[in-house]
Amino acid sequence: MLLNNTQLINDTGFVPEDWTGQFYELNALPANDGAVDWAVDVPSDGDISLLAERVGDIALIRIDFPSFADGRGFTLAARLRRMGFTGRLRARGHVIADQYAMARRSGFDEVEVDGALADRQPEAQWLARANWQAHDYQNRMRA
Repeated sequence: MLLNNTQLINDTGFVPEDWTGQFYELNALPANDGAVDWAVDVPSDGDISLLAERVGDIALIRIDFPSFADGRGFTLAARLRRMGFTGRLRARGHVIADQYAMARRSGFDEVEVDGALADRQPEAQWLARANWQAHDYQNRMRA
């Protein structure tokens, strides 16, 4: 079982948490634009237009997925990338291994799930979807 009861996943599989900065709620952002290593937690119904002027100041944005059936986080991720956000983008919550490729295509760099989900969907299931760029329908149509 995981010590902090969460598991971080990227294209290499299960990885340890390496974020040491501060997280802020979307509606409680720091007033100081010079803040170092800060991140924002965005709910699935969050208004990301609040971040429009500050996307260059934020190191990490973590978008909540309250249910695997709630796809609003994918839309938020794509919108943030179109707004110019180039930092780390993390999906957190009820994201399942089958959704990993969609998460990566919509702009996420990594996924954070709770330990119970990681136990039910081991690393091999996530790694089976880690080659997400080679398996999209556009590449299959071009072949």
